[in-house]
Amino acid sequence: MAVIRRESRRHYRWPEIQFHLLIIVVLSGSATCLGIFAWFMSVQAQMDLGTPWLFPYMVVTGGLGVFFVLLVILLISRGFLLPGIVIIGSFILFVLWLTGLIETSLLLYGVTGNVNDNCQIYVVDNVSRGNTIDTLAWLTQSTICNCWKTAFAFELVNTVFYFWMMVMSWQVHRDFRVD
Repeated sequence: MAVIRRESRRHYRWPEIQFHLLIIVVLSGSATCLGIFAWFMSVQAQMDLGTPWLFPYMVVTGGLGVFFVLLVILLISRGFLLPGIVIIGSFILFVLWLTGLIETSLLLYGVTGNVNDNCQIYVVDNVSRGNTIDTLAWLTQSTICNCWKTAFAFELVNTVFYFWMMVMSWQVHRDFRVD
């Protein structure tokens, strides 16, 4: 008597274009914030200033975001990407990015000593030109101000995209089929 064994596999239908777009944006946002906050940490160290907790926090969060995306890409290439992995990873990263977004927004737009007002007063309203050390200092200050705004924007985008990845993964999980 011959025993025929048939293995059934779950087939998840991921919306490919949408999912790949999310992955690219989240990867670029994570890498950008990782670089910005690592640079902020080196600037603080160079100036012999203390490092706010947000800077290493966002370096770790950005690194985890890059790692998660690379893990997802590896699982996609092997055919083992499960919605549960994306749901759990996206939820964890959503909470981490939301925490960073809240703290960044408090530092950037907060009530006292906020970065945005200082940038407006000391950089935007105080343009320096010419071949002088003052112009070089102004350019560095302008870069720091722009990096704060860029980091805030990418934190907002990543927070929204991780939430959307959770929703999309739940829909994929709900609509699976067994062959």
